[in-house]
Order: sequence, then structure tokens, then C-alpha cells
Amino acid sequence: MTEESAATENTAASTSGPSLPSFYGLKAGMTRVFDEAGNHVPVTVVKLVPNVVTQVKTQDKDGYEAYQIGYYEKREKLVSKPTKGHLKKANTDKNLTRFAEVRAEGVDAAHLGKEVSIEDFQKDTFIDVTGTSKGKGFQGVIKRWGFAGGPAAHGSKFHRTGGSIGNRATPGKVWKNKKMPGHMGAKTKTIQNLQVFEVNTEKGYLLVKGSIPGSKNSFVKVSKAVKKG
Repeated sequence: MTEESAATENTAASTSGPSLPSFYGLKAGMTRVFDEAGNHVPVTVVKLVPNVVTQVKTQDKDGYEAYQIGYYEKREKLVSKPTKGHLKKANTDKNLTRFAEVRAEGVDAAHLGKEVSIEDFQKDTFIDVTGTSKGKGFQGVIKRWGFAGGPAAHGSKFHRTGGSIGNRATPGKVWKNKKMPGHMGAKTKTIQNLQVFEVNTEKGYLLVKGSIPGSKNSFVKVSKAVKKG
């Protein structure tokens, strides 16, 4: 290796950000593609947004090692002054408004202000995707829990209600976690062992086989699969 090529390699290494086990993207929607064999594959499109290291947590100062990641850019006038000061310390000119921590071992303060690399998330990689499920409002037991309901005949007066929830004088109460009507959806959900179908960093998207939690334009966390290598 010549001195010039070694210098170029060292420069590239110094400008590239850390490769972390998780990053954040935007769910753009679903579509379908065809593989090499012509098989139809339903996929979810995840828009790749910049993930910038905005703070480095160290064992000496914070008691653990992690990177704080900033994402979701807005117009400058929509960013609060405290957030602007935090971003200024991180040596970034991006107007980021969402922040999250990703644990990592052997953190390096030199990565402050650099974008996270997704080189480990290649085609056929298994991932876990976390997002907030679609909110469906207040729902009854049939839609929320899959209850069978009563007869649909005209003489029946029991169609879609939940029925009795008690049990005589003993125990004389409704048990905790009884399945009843209530707010449905809008919860943090993780789908495990999904597979990456394609990664295109030039056009800024990632295709995931199958569906992932959340509505369109919602943020999702893409992580390396815990149960699969």
C-alpha cells in the first residue's frame, strides 16, 4: 500500500461515522417487487434519514457507554433554542428535533457530529423493527380481542357485547387484565426476524420483506435481529 492510498483510507475512516446496531428511518409505505426468480414479494419502504451522533455517553462521566442519535430535520425556525445549543456542541449544522440513545461498546468522542453508517444492514440481513402501531380509538371486545359474539338471529339480544365480567360473591370483583372494551392500538410494537430485501443508499431507501408497525410517515427503529445472526 502506497503512502497516498493509506492517507486516503485513513481520511475516509476518520470522516465516516460509527456503525451501530440500530438506526432510525421513516416508514414511507408498502409496495411490491419481484426477485430474481420472478416471485412477487410484498415489501415496506423505509426512507433513510440522516442519523447524526449528537452526544457521546462515556463510562466515566455517565456510568455507561452509548451514542445519542439525532434525526428528523425541520426548518430552523421550528427548532427551540436549547436544542440549537445542543446541536452546536455536537458540531452539526442539521436542524434535528428527535433524539434517542443507542448502546455501544468502545465509544469514541471523535464520532461526534458524524452520520451513523448502515453498512451492516445489507441485503438478506435479519432485523427487528420497532414502531408505534396505528391508533384505532375506543373499540369493543370483538374487534379488540377477537371475541366471537352472540347469535346474529333476530330473537337474540346478545350480539356484540362482552357479556358477564363477574363471578358471584367470590371473588366478588373483576380480575385485573380482564379483556374489556378500551383504547386500541397506538402502542410500541416490535416485529422480529424480518429480512432486508434491498438497500439503496444513493436513492435513500431500504426495502423490508413484509409489513412493519406504524402508519405512513411515522418513524421506526431498525435494529439487528436479537434472535438471528
